[in-house]
Amino acid sequence: MLPPTSPDVVRADARPYFLWWAPITVAELREKLRSSDDDERAYYLGALLREANTRDVWPFVQPAEIRALWAKLGRHLGRRRAMWAFLLDIEDGP
Repeated sequence: MLPPTSPDVVRADARPYFLWWAPITVAELREKLRSSDDDERAYYLGALLREANTRDVWPFVQPAEIRALWAKLGRHLGRRRAMWAFLLDIEDGP
């Protein structure tokens, strides 16, 4: 696995480049990705998968977590949905 594109991607106090519209730090993103609210998790995980370089996804999430939330992720992935379905070998109907 390749390392993140920048050390800032995993620095707790940094603002993630892929959440350019949200005033959130890496530490706050990690909290959102552990939320007990599936819709909140799906929103932030979808943003991560949609906006981040694929190298920058893996410090935040494991493939099994993406698969588990897949049904709720679709509306947040846009054109990247097919790519992630292919990469994770997920059956993704029309």
